[in-house]
Amino acid sequence: MKLLLVWLLNALALFAVAYFVPDIHVAGFAAALIAALVIGLVNMLVRPVLVLLTLPITVLTLGLFILVINGVLFYAVGAWLEGFEVKTLMAGIIGALLYSVFTWLLSALLIDDK
Repeated sequence: MKLLLVWLLNALALFAVAYFVPDIHVAGFAAALIAALVIGLVNMLVRPVLVLLTLPITVLTLGLFILVINGVLFYAVGAWLEGFEVKTLMAGIIGALLYSVFTWLLSALLIDDK
């Protein structure tokens, strides 16, 4: 039950990101649900490999390169899915940053961890 609630909150956060960033578009709630699922899977499966492969540059930039990795993955999901569009890489970086802030905020406010 908690997993479904987190999935719905992530879809709502994706709608919020599309509202605040003009270069990101979500076609509807079904597209937001699918995009939230794919973003979660990509962050779970692909992101750790990319972080490991780019560890030297991440250390040199004091961890700021992780923002670029998140933005590239967000942009890649937008290029791959129908109904979820990210037009530029900069929009992907800003969108990934806002998406993580919104999901954290929604989860902190609405999910009881007890």
